[in-house]
Amino acid sequence: MQWAAGQLTGRRNYLDIEIVTRAWGPPARSHPANIRYPLFTQPHYPESMGALKLEELSAKNAVEANNLSLKPGQEQFIAPVSYAMAGPFLDPHTGWSRVVTDENDGVVGFILANFDPDAAEDEFRSCIWRMNVDADAQGKGAGRFAVEVTADEARKRGFDRLTVLWEPGDDGPEDFFLRVGFVVVGETPYGERIGALAL
Repeated sequence: MQWAAGQLTGRRNYLDIEIVTRAWGPPARSHPANIRYPLFTQPHYPESMGALKLEELSAKNAVEANNLSLKPGQEQFIAPVSYAMAGPFLDPHTGWSRVVTDENDGVVGFILANFDPDAAEDEFRSCIWRMNVDADAQGKGAGRFAVEVTADEARKRGFDRLTVLWEPGDDGPEDFFLRVGFVVVGETPYGERIGALAL
């Protein structure tokens, strides 16, 4: 069976995603490549997007995902140090890479989660590893949608919380993560915040 794993790196105002295809045995659970979820509309967003859809990251949509833009100042928050240090040890069987698509605008977001009940660090067992929403789509519900469907996936796999790490800073993602329900529960040795969302 062929599996695709995504890796994000910051370059200028864009994210680069490398697709690595390897042959592995069957996963613990099979998941459909395309999943439709209802749009979660929040009243505080200035405008809503069209119907949002979650799709597995693949060679077909990687180019669009690779061209997601960032707002000025956001590039430094793409990869917290803790994730960069743990990245080489990420089990490819436990990674979960998806893109968020909008019926009018194509790919508007990317999310990489890790679901590994045996991870040595508790904050890496059920976590958002990487997340990016295109600059033009920010504030319109795509990020909240990505978090909510990832939380649903974690819940289906038997986890009782979803975690995320972020570096504090003016242009960072802290306000977003707190707004969608994460609570700061600790700090890493590198000074990153550990946020947890109860499921």
